[in-house]
Amino acid sequence: MFFSTIEGLSLYYLIMCLFRFKWKEYVWPAMVIILLNNLQSYLLRNELNLDNLSPLITVIVFILLFAAVVRMPVVLAVIATISGYVIFAAVQTALVFILFGSLETVNAHIANGYLLQTATAAAAVASFWYLYRKGKGFTFDLDKLRFKLEDIVLTGLIIVFLLAISVVLFYNNLLFNIVFFIGMSVLLLYYSTKKEQEDA
Repeated sequence: MFFSTIEGLSLYYLIMCLFRFKWKEYVWPAMVIILLNNLQSYLLRNELNLDNLSPLITVIVFILLFAAVVRMPVVLAVIATISGYVIFAAVQTALVFILFGSLETVNAHIANGYLLQTATAAAAVASFWYLYRKGKGFTFDLDKLRFKLEDIVLTGLIIVFLLAISVVLFYNNLLFNIVFFIGMSVLLLYYSTKKEQEDA
C-alpha cells in the first residue's frame, strides 16, 4: 500500500504538471482516492487473482478523479489520464530494462518491485517538476472542449487502449511493452499538441 501510494501520487503529479494544473489544490482528495484505489488493486491482485483488470480500473478511477474533483471537462480528463498513464508506464518499462533487464528479475523478489515503484516515482516527479518550472506542458481553453466527431473517435480509440492494457500485461513481454507504451505516448502527445494549437 505504501509503495503503491507513492506510485499513485507521482502519477497524479505527472498528469497535473503535464497539463499545467495546480497539483497542491487537490492533493488531499487525490490521496484519499489513490488509497481507496490501492485497496481495490490489492484485493484484485491478491484475493481474486485478476491482475490484468487492476490497471484498467486505475485508469477509470483517475478519469473520475480529474472529472469530478479537479473539474476537468470529461474530454480533457480522459486525454490527461491516458496520456499520463502511458508516459508513466513507458518510464517504468524503460526502468525495468535499465535496472533489472527483464520482468522476471523484477518479479523474482518483492523488494525489486518496491525499488521499481520508487525509482519510477522519483524519475516522473523530478522530470515533470523540471518541465513545469520551465513552463512546459499543455494548456487548453476549457470552455472550448466539447465533444466533436474527432473526440468521439478518440474516445473509441481510448476504449480500445484500455482493453489493450490488459492484453499487454497478460503477455508480459518487455520489448512489446516498450514499443506499445512509447507508441501510445507519441500518439497522445501529438493529439494534445494539435488540440492545444486549435484552442490557441
